[in-house]
Amino acid sequence: MSKQANFQPDSKSAQKWLERLLQSPNALIILFFMSALEATIVPIPLELVLIPYMIIEQKRIWTIASVALAGCLFGAAIGYYIGFALFDSVGQWFIDYLSLQQYYDSFQQTLKDDGFIAVFLVGLTPVPFQTAMLAAGAAGFSFTVFLLAAGLSRGIRYYGLAALALWLGPYAQSWWQKNASRLGWSVIGLVLLAFLVFHFT
Repeated sequence: MSKQANFQPDSKSAQKWLERLLQSPNALIILFFMSALEATIVPIPLELVLIPYMIIEQKRIWTIASVALAGCLFGAAIGYYIGFALFDSVGQWFIDYLSLQQYYDSFQQTLKDDGFIAVFLVGLTPVPFQTAMLAAGAAGFSFTVFLLAAGLSRGIRYYGLAALALWLGPYAQSWWQKNASRLGWSVIGLVLLAFLVFHFT
């Protein structure tokens, strides 16, 4: 039995995308745009496709993680620009379409208080990342710092998933679903502790 048959993603949609990636000679290009779409307008966790794809294509697992990160940052740059230049029209539509108003309102103040940490933490938590993109752009927050924070947080996510796929193999998906929230909050706790120590010493 093949690795693909041993691993069953949790949704039919994810299975279709996985099959499309496996059959396409342009799989990495498709993955790039999938990651960009997930970062902007598709509220479906990329892990449902990414983890099984990494398990099946272990020989290029780090390339897959890098492409996913690049696609996410591409989508993040688009979202930032929308917030910066088109917030009153397209940006507000995004917020309404994805029901982000509450997240957006609370994130604005956090962004003012400590922008880098705010963006970084949103990249690790279940809070929709679109919130950070639109708010950072609308506030005129430094684009370089925004991309750096997004790259670090999403890099932890994608390269962490690659390491997890290598370590646990076909069991990575179920392990991730059970422990992702706990792991995410543990990382956040360590980041906040390091920030407080650095800030007050």
